[in-house]
Amino acid sequence: MGTINNFGNVLLPAGSNTINVQTLLNTAIAALDAPLTQLQNEQTTLQTQNSTLQSIENDISTLATAVTSLGDSSGGISALQATSSNTSILSATADSTAAIQNHSITVNSLATTSTYYTAPVATSSTAIATGSFTLSVGSNAPATITVDNTNNTLDGLASAINGQNLGVTASVVNDASGARLTIVSNTSGAASDITIANDTTGLGFTKAVTGANASLVVDGIPVSSATNSITGAIPGVTLNLTSASPNTTVGLSVTPNVSQAESAVNTFVSAWNTVAQDLNTQFSVASDGSGAQPLEADQTLRNVQQQLLSAITYSIGGNNGFVNLASIGLNMNTDGTITTDPTALSNALSNNFSSVQSLLQGTSGFSANLVSVLNQITDPTQGAITLDLQGMTQSNQDLTNQITAMQATLQTQEQNLTNQYDQMQVALQELPMTQSQLTQQLGAL
Repeated sequence: MGTINNFGNVLLPAGSNTINVQTLLNTAIAALDAPLTQLQNEQTTLQTQNSTLQSIENDISTLATAVTSLGDSSGGISALQATSSNTSILSATADSTAAIQNHSITVNSLATTSTYYTAPVATSSTAIATGSFTLSVGSNAPATITVDNTNNTLDGLASAINGQNLGVTASVVNDASGARLTIVSNTSGAASDITIANDTTGLGFTKAVTGANASLVVDGIPVSSATNSITGAIPGVTLNLTSASPNTTVGLSVTPNVSQAESAVNTFVSAWNTVAQDLNTQFSVASDGSGAQPLEADQTLRNVQQQLLSAITYSIGGNNGFVNLASIGLNMNTDGTITTDPTALSNALSNNFSSVQSLLQGTSGFSANLVSVLNQITDPTQGAITLDLQGMTQSNQDLTNQITAMQATLQTQEQNLTNQYDQMQVALQELPMTQSQLTQQLGAL
């Protein structure tokens, strides 16, 4: 007589095979699921391709930023520096609009800031006599400062002065002699000199510093400045005066900032090499076909690689021989990456700065050409990679729709199969009993 074990198996009488109903059901369901699994695997592959391409697009955008900087007339390739022969007297900075040349400067006097102070009292909160005085800054009309019982302390008076926005700052200074009120002009120079008059408070104002302009001679031309930071005396250069020395001539040289220029070039080379290696990785397959990468068959990416390799060899005419990247020490390797010759690059920037600028900048320069190519690749609406990513997104959505529809169909089919195999199991479970009944009936006959 057949029996049923605990694993869903029906054990038939001796001489018969065991039938595992659950195994049969699982096998049938697996066969139905196979197309779904294939679609899901396709979607996983597509998502990996999409992620990889987005990463490459980000690296290309970084490259575009670096190339744009190379072509920027105010960027690193145009950076200038101003070097003083005596930084204890003056220092300077230069922007990209300055001219590369030497200057001679003599600082006769520094700009000063007008200052007053009072006689000391015990503390900043000690009551002082009431009264008034006038305060004027430069050619401005005098303002009357009144001391009454609402502000008759140094703290109160400082607050009252500051509240009138006269172009000065009042504060209290404490030292061994007590507390004193100080009034300082907010700006230096003769035009901001302070005058205090008509004092009836008994505070005893003393003028500590008279506001005066800086006096200097730049390339033989006398210059007066209300501040010690001077722009305009030399176009594109800011002079920062530190001390006066009427008998000392300071040399100031404006030269290319080779360090900043090298940094801009090296940033570009690094960004280029990252993109070149990204592309090489996708198309590097072993001779036996192993090692295939997600985008190995992406024709758009292959076209991008060809466009970039063509653009990197861009050349101009003349320009004292500085016609391409190799001429300034940027050498192309067989894998499309660039190796920099630091000595050649430094020499080109130090000795032929304007030629390097002409190569890299301007509407017909290397940077403008490469930026144009990169824009065609990454344009947010019609760029080659943008369209490629849009195609992947659409394919992914199509797969999602197919998977959703197939899952719904499979759910119905699997339920029907389960019902059928449940019925089969019941029938097989009843088989031993039917066999026993037949045996008994045959025995009775």
